[in-house]
Amino acid sequence: MEKYETFTYALDNNLYINLTSKCSNDCTFCVRNEHSTYFGHKLWLAREPSAADVLAQIPDDISRYKEYVFCGFGEPTVKLPVLLEIGRELKQRGATVRLNTNGQANMIWKRDVSAELASAVDKINVSLNEATAEEYVKLCKPSFGAAAFEGLQDFAKKCAARGIDTWFSVVDVIGAEKIEKCREIAKNCGVALRVREYIADSE
Repeated sequence: MEKYETFTYALDNNLYINLTSKCSNDCTFCVRNEHSTYFGHKLWLAREPSAADVLAQIPDDISRYKEYVFCGFGEPTVKLPVLLEIGRELKQRGATVRLNTNGQANMIWKRDVSAELASAVDKINVSLNEATAEEYVKLCKPSFGAAAFEGLQDFAKKCAARGIDTWFSVVDVIGAEKIEKCREIAKNCGVALRVREYIADSE
């Protein structure tokens, strides 16, 4: 598979930041399992960028993009130190910064990183994906096993408590019954639930 140096890519008035191809999940539905591109953007990385690599691609006019989003073919928090350096610089320049994540950062780093994230991001979208630990493991195949499902919930609680605008997301194809169960999980964690449309073809 060909690899590239696509460290940032623009989509829907946002600038997305692609830090890594590594992930603690191996989701059955992940677009990277089928394609090397996402809406024409070649996201498999030949190398992981430094903070300087990414910041060099940020426009001087920070208002050019609505949000700056950590989201690529891997889990952004795997590269937490780089993420924090970039996010803090962007926030200092007046940007709105969002993190799209599987919510396993505290497990990856074996400590609570929510305070650090609060200094670098304004919003966090945690992919909940399923309504039970058993179904989550089947769908997402986390390296942490069933503990990942409880771990991502604890992560969301901690981030929300730090004042970060935090929510869970699921795709509509899981069905109304599961969505309602996910809504209960979100409520118990003190965060919102957002249901998004499943994107079948994103080449």
